[in-house]
This record gives sequence, structure tokens and C-alpha cells, in this order.
Amino acid sequence: MLPRDFTEEQVMFREAYRRFLRAEIVPHMETWREQGIVDRAAFKRAGDQGMLMVWPDEKYGGTGDDDFRFEQVIIEESAYARVGDWYNSLHSRLVGPYFTRFGSEEQCVRFLPGCVSGDTILAIAMTEPDAGSDLAGMRTTAVQDGDSWVINGSKTYISNGINADVVIVAAKTDPDNNPHAMTLFIVERGMEGFERGRNLKKMGLKAQDTAELFFNNVRVPVQNVLGEPGKGFFYLMEGLAEERLIGAAGYLAAAQVSWDLTAEFVRERKVFGKPLAAFQNTQFKLAELRTELDLAQCYVDRCVAAFRAGQLTAVDAAKAKLYTSELQVRAADVGVQLHGGAGYMDEYPISRQYTDAKISTIYAGTSEVMKIIVSRDCLGDDYQPFNTRNF
Repeated sequence: MLPRDFTEEQVMFREAYRRFLRAEIVPHMETWREQGIVDRAAFKRAGDQGMLMVWPDEKYGGTGDDDFRFEQVIIEESAYARVGDWYNSLHSRLVGPYFTRFGSEEQCVRFLPGCVSGDTILAIAMTEPDAGSDLAGMRTTAVQDGDSWVINGSKTYISNGINADVVIVAAKTDPDNNPHAMTLFIVERGMEGFERGRNLKKMGLKAQDTAELFFNNVRVPVQNVLGEPGKGFFYLMEGLAEERLIGAAGYLAAAQVSWDLTAEFVRERKVFGKPLAAFQNTQFKLAELRTELDLAQCYVDRCVAAFRAGQLTAVDAAKAKLYTSELQVRAADVGVQLHGGAGYMDEYPISRQYTDAKISTIYAGTSEVMKIIVSRDCLGDDYQPFNTRNF
């Protein structure tokens, strides 16, 4: 594996975060999986130790260091510790930046300190029963009424849906004339008409609360409009590139865990009197995966560098999301197969790696949608053939 350019401070942070997970999160994960939701105390413990949302300015309670490499450390270590269904990066890096990127100073002052401390848990609500990757199919609406907006509709498959205190909700504000005219609203726990449905049971990621949300004439003050009315679609599109990069970092780290678990198992498992690792099929399968993992890591790290420089494109993020999510599934599948019957047993970690992996090819844009994005770029009129590019 080629060296990676983490700073000394980031390496130290990795070690500290690893210790934090080992002490505060890992011991509770089985309980949280059984109950289908992470205790709110997990967010508070992370906030108290500066391990939840590190990037905001010091005036909001953060460190002021907005280097994505710190979040990459958090994402990777969460996967390595097999606590990915805590999914804390949804709160800290996927939703949180919407405030500083699109919100007002008043909104940042009002919400971010609680988010950094873990007292306020965040979620974002885009997906609906008939609108997943196709945001234009959204049916939730908001109509302005004096100094408020009135929201009606529903959302589904919302991560942190039960725990969330603040939900950024996307709603159409000119559905008859412009299907892309959406606005983002800050909906707070306790607002009249804002209701949560059941905590949905899932194939994997058992500790992550995923819920239906309902909005019945929810009156939201204009002070809770995030950014400019009507521009929510474009805000979401801008945020999706980072969301897909966050995903790619996590998918790849989870795939690495599957490889590690499988490599350890085949060294110990005896078949016909010798280790499973001694068979050529096993060696070739793991050699192929090892190569894919290392190549993918180079690409993801390059995407992180581009993001830090403000140069990550939606197409490059889609490529990273497509490849790493499929690789996560493939690595878990190979792992289960090489584990044999043991791989089907929940007591073996590779089993959970398998059931947790599948959603990665679906949320934040399905693999099919990622292929559409990439194909439009590489087959469009502006595509530049590889052998004519300037290097």
C-alpha cells in the first residue's frame, strides 16, 4: 500500500479517536443493535471529548480546522471498529455543513454549538416513498403564509429519524411551475404537526434509527429557511458530492475490514488437512481484492485532495461512490464464501459485514444513477479522449 499524506496531528487524532471508540462506543454496540437505535448519550460522550464535529469555528465550539482528512479518519476508524451503524458522520459532516455553507450567521450561532456538543442531533430529509434518487419527484410542499411557511408531506428512510432534534427538510415551493424549485427548512423537535413514524426494521445497520417523518401543516418561521427560497435543489446537488465522498471513504474502509476478517479466517481454517489460505483459489480471490482495495484507496485519497482544494466534481464523486460501494459488497460476498457455513452465522463478523454492505449501493444515489452521471460525462460532446488530455 502506498503511503498516505496524513499529518502528524491527524495521526495523533486517529489514535485518540480509536481509543475513544474502544472505550465509549464498541462496548455498547450490541445493545444498540438489539434496541434498533443508538443511545443519545453516545453523541454527548463524543461531543464532550471533541470527537463529534471537529470542523466548525471555535466560536461555535469546534476546532476551526476544516480539513476533511479529520473526518476521513473518523469514518475509517468507525468502520475498522465495526461501529458504522452509529453513522455519526451523517450528523457531523453530511448535515452539519449545510448551516455554514448555506445558512445565516444567526442560524449557525443558534444551532451549531449544540451540534458540536452532542446535545442537538441532526438529520436531513430528502427521500420520499416515490422520490429517492430522483429529487424532482418530491411531493412534499411548502407554502408561505405571512412570516411562516406551512409544510405538508412525508419522508421515508430517514437516518437519525427518531433521534434527530433538528431536521433539514426539502420541500417544493413552486410545484405547478417549476419541479426544481425547492427550499430547505430547519424543522425542530416539538413543532406542531411534525410527527415521526415507526423505527423501520432493516436488513443491516441495525443500530441506526431509520424512520418515516410526517408533516401535517407544520408551520416553520422564516428564520428557519436555510439559504434562499427556491434554491434548495441546487444546495442538495452541491451537498451530494461531499455526501458521496463521505460514503466512498466509509465503503472502502468497510471493504478493508471484510478483507482483514477473511484473511485472518483462511489462515486458521483447515480444509483437507491444510490451511484454507494454502489453496490457489483462496490466494487468487484475496489477491484480486487486495489489488482493488489498494487502487481504490489511491483514487479516494485523490478525491479527498480535490475536495480539500475545492476541485472535486460531481462526476468524480459519483465514480468514487459507484466503485467503492460495489467493492464493499464484493469484498463481503467473497468473505462470506470463503468462511463457508460460518460466514452465514451472525456470530461471525463477516456475516454482519455482508448485510450492512448492500445499502451502500442504494442510498446517496444508486449505482445505476451513478452510472448515468458518469456516462453523461464520458459520452457527452465535451468529453476529451484520454490520449489527448494534458498532463
